[in-house]
Amino acid sequence: MTQQPSQSPQFFLTAPSPCPYLEGQFERKVFTHLVGDRAPELNDLLTQGGFRRSQNIAYRPACETCRACVSVRILAQEFQPTRNMKRILKRNGDMIGSPHAAEPSTEQYSLFRTYLDARHKKGGMSDMTVLDYAMMVEDTHVDTQIIEYRRRGAGSFVTGRGEGELMAVALTDKMADGLSMVYSFYDPAHEDRSLGTFMILDHIRRAVAAGLPHVYLGYWVNGSRKMAYKVRFKPQEHLGPNGWGRIE
Repeated sequence: MTQQPSQSPQFFLTAPSPCPYLEGQFERKVFTHLVGDRAPELNDLLTQGGFRRSQNIAYRPACETCRACVSVRILAQEFQPTRNMKRILKRNGDMIGSPHAAEPSTEQYSLFRTYLDARHKKGGMSDMTVLDYAMMVEDTHVDTQIIEYRRRGAGSFVTGRGEGELMAVALTDKMADGLSMVYSFYDPAHEDRSLGTFMILDHIRRAVAAGLPHVYLGYWVNGSRKMAYKVRFKPQEHLGPNGWGRIE
Protein backbone atom coordinates (compact mmCIF):
# COMPACT_ATOMS: atom_id res chain seq x y z
CA MET A 1 0.00 0.00 0.00
CA THR A 2 1.46 3.37 -1.05
CA GLN A 3 1.48 6.05 1.63
CA GLN A 4 0.15 9.41 0.47
CA PRO A 5 2.20 12.51 1.36
CA SER A 6 0.79 14.84 3.99
CA GLN A 7 -1.26 17.79 2.74
CA SER A 8 -0.45 19.85 5.83
CA PRO A 9 2.43 22.35 5.54
CA GLN A 10 5.55 21.80 7.61
CA PHE A 11 6.89 24.79 9.54
CA PHE A 12 10.52 25.48 10.41
CA LEU A 13 12.29 27.99 12.68
CA THR A 14 15.40 29.94 11.74
CA ALA A 15 18.35 30.55 14.04
CA PRO A 16 18.64 34.02 15.66
CA SER A 17 20.31 36.72 13.55
CA PRO A 18 20.78 40.50 13.99
CA CYS A 19 17.61 42.45 13.30
CA PRO A 20 17.91 44.68 10.19
CA TYR A 21 15.46 47.24 11.62
CA LEU A 22 16.10 47.60 15.36
CA GLU A 23 19.63 47.89 16.69
CA GLY A 24 20.50 45.42 19.42
CA GLN A 25 17.62 43.08 18.64
CA PHE A 26 17.78 39.60 17.16
CA GLU A 27 15.21 38.16 14.80
CA ARG A 28 13.90 34.64 14.24
CA LYS A 29 11.39 33.56 11.63
CA VAL A 30 8.99 30.67 11.28
CA PHE A 31 8.55 29.63 7.66
CA THR A 32 7.03 27.07 5.32
CA HIS A 33 7.14 26.32 1.60
CA LEU A 34 4.45 27.45 -0.86
CA VAL A 35 4.44 24.79 -3.56
CA GLY A 36 1.95 22.67 -5.44
CA ASP A 37 -1.69 23.15 -6.32
CA ARG A 38 -2.63 24.37 -2.84
CA ALA A 39 -0.05 27.17 -2.80
CA PRO A 40 -2.52 30.00 -3.64
CA GLU A 41 -5.01 28.87 -0.99
CA LEU A 42 -2.24 28.43 1.60
CA ASN A 43 -0.73 31.81 0.74
CA ASP A 44 -4.11 33.48 1.31
CA LEU A 45 -4.57 31.83 4.70
CA LEU A 46 -1.03 32.54 5.86
CA THR A 47 -1.04 36.16 4.67
CA GLN A 48 -4.29 36.71 6.56
CA GLY A 49 -2.48 35.23 9.57
CA GLY A 50 0.45 37.62 9.38
CA PHE A 51 2.86 35.82 7.05
CA ARG A 52 4.71 37.34 4.10
CA ARG A 53 5.82 35.69 0.88
CA SER A 54 9.38 35.65 -0.45
CA GLN A 55 9.76 33.45 -3.55
CA ASN A 56 8.19 30.11 -2.60
CA ILE A 57 8.58 30.73 1.14
CA ALA A 58 5.96 32.13 3.54
CA TYR A 59 7.43 33.50 6.77
CA ARG A 60 6.57 35.54 9.82
CA PRO A 61 8.59 36.87 12.78
CA ALA A 62 9.01 34.57 15.76
CA CYS A 63 11.36 36.73 17.83
CA GLU A 64 11.87 35.72 21.45
CA THR A 65 12.15 39.17 23.09
CA CYS A 66 10.48 41.59 20.64
CA ARG A 67 7.00 42.09 19.15
CA ALA A 68 7.71 45.27 17.17
CA CYS A 69 6.75 43.78 13.77
CA VAL A 70 3.03 44.26 13.11
CA SER A 71 1.17 43.08 9.99
CA VAL A 72 -0.62 45.96 8.26
CA ARG A 73 -3.39 45.99 5.68
CA ILE A 74 -5.24 48.99 4.25
CA LEU A 75 -9.04 49.01 4.16
CA ALA A 76 -9.10 49.90 0.47
CA GLN A 77 -12.84 50.46 0.04
CA GLU A 78 -12.91 53.05 2.86
CA PHE A 79 -9.60 54.76 2.12
CA GLN A 80 -9.56 58.53 1.61
CA PRO A 81 -6.29 60.16 0.48
CA THR A 82 -4.84 63.04 2.48
CA ARG A 83 -4.12 66.40 0.85
CA ASN A 84 -0.50 65.43 0.39
CA MET A 85 -1.50 62.12 -1.20
CA LYS A 86 -3.81 63.96 -3.60
CA ARG A 87 -0.85 66.13 -4.61
CA ILE A 88 1.23 63.00 -5.22
CA LEU A 89 -1.52 61.52 -7.40
CA LYS A 90 -1.73 64.76 -9.39
CA ARG A 91 2.06 64.93 -9.74
CA ASN A 92 2.05 61.41 -11.19
CA GLY A 93 -0.97 61.90 -13.42
CA ASP A 94 1.25 61.20 -16.40
CA MET A 95 2.14 57.70 -15.12
CA ILE A 96 0.60 54.40 -16.20
CA GLY A 97 1.06 51.09 -14.40
CA SER A 98 0.99 48.10 -16.76
CA PRO A 99 0.60 44.58 -15.32
CA HIS A 100 2.77 41.81 -16.74
CA ALA A 101 3.40 38.15 -16.03
CA ALA A 102 5.94 37.53 -13.25
CA GLU A 103 8.92 37.49 -15.58
CA PRO A 104 12.15 39.43 -14.94
CA SER A 105 13.83 41.69 -17.46
CA THR A 106 17.23 43.34 -17.82
CA GLU A 107 15.54 46.74 -17.62
CA GLN A 108 13.88 45.83 -14.33
CA TYR A 109 17.15 44.58 -12.83
CA SER A 110 19.00 47.74 -13.89
CA LEU A 111 16.40 49.86 -12.06
CA PHE A 112 16.47 47.46 -9.10
CA ARG A 113 20.26 47.84 -8.77
CA THR A 114 20.03 51.62 -9.03
CA TYR A 115 17.40 51.65 -6.29
CA LEU A 116 19.37 49.36 -3.95
CA ASP A 117 22.62 51.27 -4.44
CA ALA A 118 20.89 54.55 -3.62
CA ARG A 119 18.48 53.51 -0.85
CA HIS A 120 19.67 50.20 0.67
CA LYS A 121 23.40 50.02 0.04
CA LYS A 122 24.05 48.21 3.34
CA GLY A 123 20.85 46.18 3.39
CA GLY A 124 20.44 42.44 3.17
CA MET A 125 19.54 42.61 -0.54
CA SER A 126 22.48 44.81 -1.57
CA ASP A 127 24.50 41.97 -3.11
CA MET A 128 21.68 40.43 -5.15
CA THR A 129 22.78 39.35 -8.62
CA VAL A 130 20.66 39.27 -11.76
CA LEU A 131 19.97 35.58 -11.05
CA ASP A 132 18.87 36.40 -7.50
CA TYR A 133 16.51 39.02 -8.87
CA ALA A 134 15.11 36.58 -11.42
CA MET A 135 14.38 34.09 -8.64
CA MET A 136 12.67 36.78 -6.55
CA VAL A 137 10.30 37.52 -9.43
CA GLU A 138 9.58 34.19 -11.08
CA ASP A 139 9.87 31.68 -8.21
CA THR A 140 6.17 31.85 -7.33
CA HIS A 141 3.36 29.30 -7.19
CA VAL A 142 0.65 31.91 -6.59
CA ASP A 143 -1.08 34.58 -8.73
CA THR A 144 1.76 37.10 -9.07
CA GLN A 145 2.22 40.04 -11.41
CA ILE A 146 4.90 42.61 -12.16
CA ILE A 147 3.45 46.10 -12.56
CA GLU A 148 5.71 48.42 -14.56
CA TYR A 149 5.23 52.17 -14.28
CA ARG A 150 6.11 54.43 -17.20
CA ARG A 151 5.07 57.86 -18.43
CA ARG A 152 1.95 58.19 -20.52
CA GLY A 153 2.86 58.49 -24.22
CA ALA A 154 1.03 59.24 -27.44
CA GLY A 155 0.49 55.54 -28.09
CA SER A 156 -0.82 54.90 -24.58
CA PHE A 157 -4.35 55.83 -25.63
CA VAL A 158 -4.31 52.83 -27.98
CA THR A 159 -2.24 50.30 -26.00
CA GLY A 160 -3.21 51.33 -22.46
CA ARG A 161 0.46 51.04 -21.51
CA GLY A 162 3.02 53.64 -20.58
CA GLU A 163 5.97 54.45 -22.81
CA GLY A 164 9.59 55.47 -22.34
CA GLU A 165 11.89 54.75 -19.43
CA LEU A 166 10.91 52.36 -16.63
CA MET A 167 10.43 54.47 -13.51
CA ALA A 168 8.97 52.11 -10.90
CA VAL A 169 8.10 48.43 -10.42
CA ALA A 170 5.84 46.53 -8.03
CA LEU A 171 5.84 42.76 -7.51
CA THR A 172 2.29 41.99 -6.39
CA ASP A 173 0.26 38.94 -5.37
CA LYS A 174 -3.47 38.83 -6.04
CA MET A 175 -5.36 37.02 -3.28
CA ALA A 176 -9.01 36.27 -2.62
CA ASP A 177 -9.33 39.25 -0.25
CA GLY A 178 -6.85 41.74 -1.59
CA LEU A 179 -3.53 42.67 -3.15
CA SER A 180 -0.27 41.95 -1.35
CA MET A 181 2.67 44.21 -2.24
CA VAL A 182 5.58 41.77 -2.07
CA TYR A 183 8.29 44.24 -3.11
CA SER A 184 8.51 47.55 -4.93
CA PHE A 185 11.30 49.81 -6.14
CA TYR A 186 11.71 52.98 -8.19
CA ASP A 187 14.16 55.38 -9.78
CA PRO A 188 15.66 57.48 -6.95
CA ALA A 189 16.38 60.26 -9.46
CA HIS A 190 12.66 61.07 -9.34
CA GLU A 191 12.46 61.57 -5.57
CA ASP A 192 10.15 64.54 -6.04
CA ARG A 193 7.43 62.24 -7.40
CA SER A 194 7.18 60.15 -4.18
CA LEU A 195 6.88 57.04 -6.34
CA GLY A 196 6.79 54.66 -3.36
CA THR A 197 3.67 56.38 -2.03
CA PHE A 198 2.21 56.61 -5.53
CA MET A 199 2.51 52.84 -6.06
CA ILE A 200 0.62 52.15 -2.82
CA LEU A 201 -2.11 54.61 -3.85
CA ASP A 202 -2.29 52.93 -7.25
CA HIS A 203 -2.67 49.51 -5.59
CA ILE A 204 -5.51 50.87 -3.47
CA ARG A 205 -7.20 52.05 -6.66
CA ARG A 206 -6.68 48.63 -8.26
CA ALA A 207 -8.10 46.83 -5.22
CA VAL A 208 -11.19 49.08 -5.24
CA ALA A 209 -11.71 48.50 -8.98
CA ALA A 210 -11.46 44.73 -8.45
CA GLY A 211 -13.85 44.79 -5.47
CA LEU A 212 -11.12 43.60 -3.09
CA PRO A 213 -11.21 44.85 0.51
CA HIS A 214 -7.51 44.95 1.41
CA VAL A 215 -4.04 46.02 0.34
CA TYR A 216 -1.41 44.18 2.39
CA LEU A 217 1.75 46.19 3.12
CA GLY A 218 3.69 43.63 5.13
CA TYR A 219 5.19 44.61 8.47
CA TRP A 220 5.20 47.96 10.17
CA VAL A 221 8.10 47.93 12.64
CA ASN A 222 7.37 50.14 15.62
CA GLY A 223 10.49 52.21 16.23
CA SER A 224 11.91 51.89 12.71
CA ARG A 225 11.97 55.09 10.63
CA LYS A 226 12.17 53.00 7.45
CA MET A 227 8.71 51.58 8.09
CA ALA A 228 6.96 54.70 9.40
CA TYR A 229 5.32 55.41 6.03
CA LYS A 230 3.07 52.36 6.28
CA VAL A 231 0.83 53.79 8.97
CA ARG A 232 -0.09 56.85 6.88
CA PHE A 233 -2.67 54.96 4.79
CA LYS A 234 -5.84 54.93 6.90
CA PRO A 235 -8.16 53.41 7.81
CA GLN A 236 -6.11 50.25 8.17
CA GLU A 237 -5.97 47.14 10.31
CA HIS A 238 -3.14 45.78 12.45
CA LEU A 239 -2.87 42.13 13.38
CA GLY A 240 -2.66 41.60 17.13
CA PRO A 241 -3.14 38.75 19.62
CA ASN A 242 -6.92 39.00 19.20
CA GLY A 243 -6.96 39.25 15.42
CA TRP A 244 -7.14 42.22 13.06
CA GLY A 245 -7.96 45.52 14.77
CA ARG A 246 -8.99 48.72 13.05
CA ILE A 247 -6.71 51.79 13.20
CA GLU A 248 -8.13 55.18 12.21
